[in-house]
Amino acid sequence: MLEKQLHFSQEEFSARQGRTLQMMQKYGLDGLLIFSQESMFYLTGYDTFGYVFFQCLYLRGDGRMTLLTRAPDLRQAQMTSVIEDIRIWKDGPNANPADELRAIVDEQGGANRLGVEWETYGLTAGNGQRVAAAFARITLEDASQLISKLRVIKSDSELKYVFRAAELADAGLAAAVNLAKPAAFEGDILAAMQGAIFRGGGDYSGNEFIIGSGQRALLCRSFSGRRHLAENDQLTLEFAGAYRHYHAALMRTLIIGKPEPQHTAMYAVCKEARARGIEALHPGEPIGKVFDAYAEVVDKAGMKRHRFNATGYSLGAKFAPSWMDWPMFYHGNPVIAQPNMVFFLHIILMDSDVGVAMSTGETLLVTDSGARSLSSAPR
Repeated sequence: MLEKQLHFSQEEFSARQGRTLQMMQKYGLDGLLIFSQESMFYLTGYDTFGYVFFQCLYLRGDGRMTLLTRAPDLRQAQMTSVIEDIRIWKDGPNANPADELRAIVDEQGGANRLGVEWETYGLTAGNGQRVAAAFARITLEDASQLISKLRVIKSDSELKYVFRAAELADAGLAAAVNLAKPAAFEGDILAAMQGAIFRGGGDYSGNEFIIGSGQRALLCRSFSGRRHLAENDQLTLEFAGAYRHYHAALMRTLIIGKPEPQHTAMYAVCKEARARGIEALHPGEPIGKVFDAYAEVVDKAGMKRHRFNATGYSLGAKFAPSWMDWPMFYHGNPVIAQPNMVFFLHIILMDSDVGVAMSTGETLLVTDSGARSLSSAPR
């Protein structure tokens, strides 16, 4: 018998399941078809990257849970989760696990209205069509955000992992700063950052670390290929410490050698926008105000065309291909900030005309009195 490897107590999992059942009852759902790996991890501890194939956790209205997955994830589920009923669908040219999922629902008494997590990386469009066909005679409601809205407020146990992730992110940044000198190789910088996180017991993050120097410093996505830093250069880093899948992100544009005048001007704007954004992230206020604070500062400085249309998002326990969580800082977002929410606030300016980048970002915790940074790294 495999020994359980759980990151949370049975009591915490039971409480999460209970809140989910209450939400299901509120929306009149007989059951929930869960395809998001984040949701499975939240409710049961199930930890895998097997969601690249068809798998579903069926949560019935009375709390019974059944996981339908492939054979390679049988022991993964037995060891890392509290799920007891695990079913395996067999690979084959005519395999249709959606039909097997429907058979499980029918076996357990059927349903009239089911919630479905349609909007998730764990359910491809093709598999989604198979699910819709298999459940054609049952009312399917979009429940993509039902568990996300529960996950956004962290428990004390979760925050312990968030705080450790923030420490690992600081260690990664310190390793990068130590190596960021003329002639340094980006590959060595990445290796040092990731090594610091792994040595601290951390995990792979939900997506690749972003590193770019020269003109690539203006990119906010991972880019294949590595270069050596020039005598005068700019290096943009966006990455996250991850611990038990909980993320704490950081972002910086480091200047190697002599800064351009635009670097200095943009940094002053970023610094003010950061302060205003943190001030706007206040419990009881809509999070859209955080973006508005950023945009107001940037636009007033005449740099509107150098900014983005969003300035951050929630962080939590996330799986590849992204550490971004719901909800996001953009104009008009009505979600109300509450204590124990965790957000990544990134202040980014990219001037393509002169090829200059400037950015700063950090992970924030919403408290009863406002927001505070979880990073101790210098800015």
